[in-house]
Amino acid sequence: MQIGLFLLALAYVLSQFFRAFLAVLTAPLQADLGAGPDVLATASGLWFLSFAAMQIPVGWALDTLGPRRTAGWLLLIGGAGGAALFAVAQGPLYIHAAMLLIGIGCSPVLMASFYIFARTFPPARFATLAAMMIGVGTLGNLISSYPMAFAADTIGWRASLWVLAAACAAVALGILISVNDPAKPEGEAKGSLLDLLRMPVLWLLLPIMFVNYAPIGAVRGLWIGPYLTDVFALTVSQVGIATLAMSLAMIAGTLAYGPLDRILGTRKWVVFGGNVMTTALLVLLIAFSATDPWLSVAIMAGIGFFGASFPVIIAHARGFFPDHLTGRGVTLMNLFGIGGVGVMQFASGRIHTSWSGGAADAPYVAIFAFLAVALAIGLAIYARSRDTTG
Repeated sequence: MQIGLFLLALAYVLSQFFRAFLAVLTAPLQADLGAGPDVLATASGLWFLSFAAMQIPVGWALDTLGPRRTAGWLLLIGGAGGAALFAVAQGPLYIHAAMLLIGIGCSPVLMASFYIFARTFPPARFATLAAMMIGVGTLGNLISSYPMAFAADTIGWRASLWVLAAACAAVALGILISVNDPAKPEGEAKGSLLDLLRMPVLWLLLPIMFVNYAPIGAVRGLWIGPYLTDVFALTVSQVGIATLAMSLAMIAGTLAYGPLDRILGTRKWVVFGGNVMTTALLVLLIAFSATDPWLSVAIMAGIGFFGASFPVIIAHARGFFPDHLTGRGVTLMNLFGIGGVGVMQFASGRIHTSWSGGAADAPYVAIFAFLAVALAIGLAIYARSRDTTG
């Protein structure tokens, strides 16, 4: 299983890469294909929404087929196939189709790992193991920053996508060979997604799940690039360095969150405090939006650090799932988490269009304000939820 988990971690590195690499390709895709920030916002949104839409069938597949086949085949067909389609793109439609397909390919890899953790390790270790997996996977954010910018400058973005297609295929085949499916729960317990949706306790967690990942998913996944380019005229290499800084902060934040629920004896208030900080930093970013590029980068790095509470929210919800619905439970939460980013990426693209034409920072101030308000609403609902301890 160790080799299998290692390959699932590599698959999640690829997943994190694909949700963030468009930020450093803004200039070359605009020059080669006429794909501006609004087109890329739609493409990013399609990745997140196809990823989210797959969570319901992925949950069923994890509980019935197991993580090996679910993760291996989808990554092979969707991940490798989508990257290959992107490599031959001739216009925005190709990019949209490729990102949709890649989203499908990446949709099961993290949940396959979570399923294995939930079925084979003690519940108290879930948040730490989940945070470790996400922390390792966030290396994909690092690769999608300066290294991707360097590769695009050196061998071109098309050749880089062919390399990624080959990497997806190799990792997917390794998963099919090496992952061992956990034993299924004993007994004949039946259930469905509807059984989870009938649990009132989860309805107070779903809103924060919907908005929690949006600030780092939207900013790091796309808007950091156009923002720093349009407002401060940073080069592709400088944007690569900025995205690298935010990615490192996200890794540090994920690893810091991991053991906190056990150390402090609460999951709810760990999540609540971290997201209050994220909201405050979004407000700070608005206040200093056109002051200094590296001050903005530092604030966005802070958003990356404090916004990384995703695994603790999953662990909070996991405390309420029956064992036989573990797969459906974790994928339901992931549907809301990733789907929230997709919806907000579509909305942010419209906001960018609506506010363009005035001050250079106006569209981005509007986007940051939208994210801050959404997060504040999610926090207000989450404050009423029931805690589970580490």
